Amino acid sequence: MRTTPWRRRRVTDSPRPAGRGLGRLRRSSSLARRLVAIRPIHPIRTLRRRRDRTSVIESIDQPVIPISPAPAGASTYVDDPDAPPAPIPLLPGEPTARRRFYFCLANSCTVTSILLGMGAIMLALNGSVQIAAVLLLGCILMDALDGPLARRFGVASPFGAQMDSMADMCSFGIAAPLVVFQTMGADLPTWALGAACALVAVCAAIRLARFNVSPKDGRFFSGVPTTLAATVLALGTLLLTSPHVVMTVGIAMLALMMVSSFPYAKLSQLRKVPPWLWPLPVVGLLLSIEVTFIVLVAVYLLSGPVLWAVHRRQAIVA
Repeated sequence: MRTTPWRRRRVTDSPRPAGRGLGRLRRSSSLARRLVAIRPIHPIRTLRRRRDRTSVIESIDQPVIPISPAPAGASTYVDDPDAPPAPIPLLPGEPTARRRFYFCLANSCTVTSILLGMGAIMLALNGSVQIAAVLLLGCILMDALDGPLARRFGVASPFGAQMDSMADMCSFGIAAPLVVFQTMGADLPTWALGAACALVAVCAAIRLARFNVSPKDGRFFSGVPTTLAATVLALGTLLLTSPHVVMTVGIAMLALMMVSSFPYAKLSQLRKVPPWLWPLPVVGLLLSIEVTFIVLVAVYLLSGPVLWAVHRRQAIVA
């Protein structure tokens, strides 16, 4: 068989020819460069064999993004459109045993407020309006404890805020006007008292819904809070022994002030009251509890429009 001369052993007397073979190499390399220049390079590598003899497509341009583990309690059927929705954790943060206990303790005050409100409704319908009014005061006490406890132990949550609103609607928006209606319904016109109590329920719902979506102010309430309105109604049931038609107008005004935008001072602002004014309510309570109670409620209701007028005048002057 004839062999090419450059495949023989290279010695000094038989040099490798320089024409034919190198020419082929040059032509082949230039052809390869042309094909590479014409053919576009695809950004995805083709089917690379793994050890398990499976084929995968690996991207060159796109980085590999690590997948974070699913949160605790989330559903594992993420890609399944028919899967049930994942439950939302009620307690934010680390669910330790101590934090769960504090969370249950704070929300137990809210549940107790609901139970006391239901008890007040049942007792009022049964005729025991005085005991029902006392249970309303218990609702007010529980409402004053749940929020500070949740913030003190660091377990405040959106669930707790919504739960507190539901309890306030049950105790202060439904139970309080019902107790007032059962107390004064025999002495006042039913249609007028019923309309005023229904207005309390509607305005309490509006007030609570607006409070959940409004920014908070550390000094003033925007409108009379439902807790204070329920306090007035409960104390009025216990202290007022001779109902009058004017009280129907007062109940309606109290309801409208809940949804007003007048600024009402919080109880923490009472420390700014001049010291010489404090003996006046004490003297009034010794003289006449009913008159003093009505005067204090009227002064507080009128304080909102007065503060609004003062702030408006200061803004105009500035």
